[in-house]
Amino acid sequence: MSTNHPANSAADGDSPPAPSDALPAASSPSSSLPPPSSSARYRRLARGAFADLSPLRDHADYRRVWFGQSVSSVGQQMTAVAVSVQVYDLTGSTFATGLVGLFSLVPLVAFGLYGGAIADTADRRRLGLIGAAGLAAVSAVLAAQALAGLGLVAILYAAVALQAAFFALASPARSAMIPRLVPAHQLPAANALNTVSMNLGLTVGPMLGGVLIGAYGVQAAYLVDTVAFGATLYAMWRLPTMRPLGERKGRASVLDGLRFLREQPNLRTSFLADLAAMIFGMPRALFPALAVTFYGGDARTVGLLAAAPAVGALAGALFSGWVGRIHRQGAAVLAAVIAWGLAIAAFGLVRNLWLGLLLLAAAGCADTISMIFRNTMMQVAAPDEMRGRLQGVFIVIVAGGPRLGDFESGAVASLTNPTVSVVTGGLACVAAILLLAARRPAFLRYDARHPTP
Repeated sequence: MSTNHPANSAADGDSPPAPSDALPAASSPSSSLPPPSSSARYRRLARGAFADLSPLRDHADYRRVWFGQSVSSVGQQMTAVAVSVQVYDLTGSTFATGLVGLFSLVPLVAFGLYGGAIADTADRRRLGLIGAAGLAAVSAVLAAQALAGLGLVAILYAAVALQAAFFALASPARSAMIPRLVPAHQLPAANALNTVSMNLGLTVGPMLGGVLIGAYGVQAAYLVDTVAFGATLYAMWRLPTMRPLGERKGRASVLDGLRFLREQPNLRTSFLADLAAMIFGMPRALFPALAVTFYGGDARTVGLLAAAPAVGALAGALFSGWVGRIHRQGAAVLAAVIAWGLAIAAFGLVRNLWLGLLLLAAAGCADTISMIFRNTMMQVAAPDEMRGRLQGVFIVIVAGGPRLGDFESGAVASLTNPTVSVVTGGLACVAAILLLAARRPAFLRYDARHPTP
């Protein structure tokens, strides 16, 4: 918070002295004002709790990018559900379904790091256009193979690998654009709105995908996803050139970004905490099998299971006004991830659909709280010249962790059963966080008022 705000001037002695004939304080007009009513206090509390919409109102470029990202996110989550359902229908294997995550993991890691380095040297608008066009083309291929009834799992694996590559190439550039689209004082609000956008996709996408797949088949989800990318393409097309500011000396090195991260122990610990949550506590690949074996459902049930964490995450983002009052952000990250792991473990033990959805929503809410604090810590630690590369590493972890979690949960379920996979995964997440806390006690003491890298 700026200490030079006009409201502080009187306290700093900058205002002129009061005249000698000023009224006594007890009789001043301000002192006679009635206290605020209960309804006024409730309105102020509500404004402080809900997300700030001023970046959307004030900046057309940001508004178009946010809307395009929201629509495209819905389409991509529909495709994710459709691929999972199609692979399971073709193979009947949880292991084969889990391999979807592994096939997307390698290109996601490679192109995420490379895309972050490119974003520090190239036109970020062009990278955004290339990524959106490539993702739309892959969705069109998926729709074509479904309509043709090819039934080849290899095509699906290749498609998700290409999707991961295009996503990872463009995502760091899109994230690095945000400080150019809104002023600095609106960046926290813009980042919160980006979280809302992502979770809208994670909420609406799986539910809409489940309905469309159940009614018209997987090809319907793929076709809608293809069309949805038009919103992102339009938003990127309307942007001005977005070359990085400042002097550029040669090509940005991925290794420089990794070396920077190695020298930031608190930032590194926050990334490791998220990896523990996503690798051990993400049973997404098991949702098709759980929908059938736990709840006797179909594709619609898969959509509900996939959407439930995002419903909780969306609620956490919409009602996140209180997080600004939390200073021990490291401890908050670890507590939120522990809550995630416990909720996932409990989910593996229940057989009532609505209770299971409630536990998944609680896990999603905890994940959003963790993400808000991790994003805040990263923004403090990352200088402008490293923003693209740090965003690349962040994308690799945020998006790559769940893919590795897909493989882990599918493999454990194939060796044991889905219940054991979900419960042990949640408990392993909690154990990993307790180990991190023991190995890195300074992270627990991290204070946003006195941040240390």
